[in-house]
Amino acid sequence: MSEQTIKVAIVEDDREILQSLVAIIDGSPGFVCRQYYSSCEAALDALCSAPPNLVLMDIGLPGMSGIEGVRRLKERQPTLDCVMLTIQDDDDSVFQSICAGATGYLMKNTPPSQLLQAIEDVYKGGSSISAAIARKVIGSFQQTAPSPLSTREAEILGLLCDGDNYRMIAEKLFVSGNTVRAHIKNIYKKLHVNSRAQAVRVALRDRLV
Repeated sequence: MSEQTIKVAIVEDDREILQSLVAIIDGSPGFVCRQYYSSCEAALDALCSAPPNLVLMDIGLPGMSGIEGVRRLKERQPTLDCVMLTIQDDDDSVFQSICAGATGYLMKNTPPSQLLQAIEDVYKGGSSISAAIARKVIGSFQQTAPSPLSTREAEILGLLCDGDNYRMIAEKLFVSGNTVRAHIKNIYKKLHVNSRAQAVRVALRDRLV
């Protein structure tokens, strides 16, 4: 196994889904899955004693929920990345997962190529929260603290979360591309980030939009 191989663990109680995920990950160059469990109770000690690079965590598990499992894992292994892989996309599940410390949130019907890309993105320090799910969370909770962003900057951040590129944002707001770039530069500076994924994570955490 090379140093670049991404070690993935899975916590999933549906045997068919688990076998499918293991086959996808273990059969792809640069990825390996040697740890898989059907419950958080079975996974916690093992994942903390021999932590992988990333954990794919179901939410609707028997006994302890995946959300609580992530919370406990992060308490014991703060640097361990956890990505929720679930059929539940309701606002409360998404928001609680992010608050518990999940780095990402993906649906179980995510195509294999996108799943592997999301795992790699998280491994490299990014996030695997889709634009649609990010927008769902941002739109569902009111701002609770003063925002460092102007009204226009918050509007542009919201469009970034929707997945819009610079040109699309410029067309929707009837401004030039250079104006959009200037606003995004200010957003990144104010939020102390340097990428769209990081900006979305801060927006989720601090409810800025």
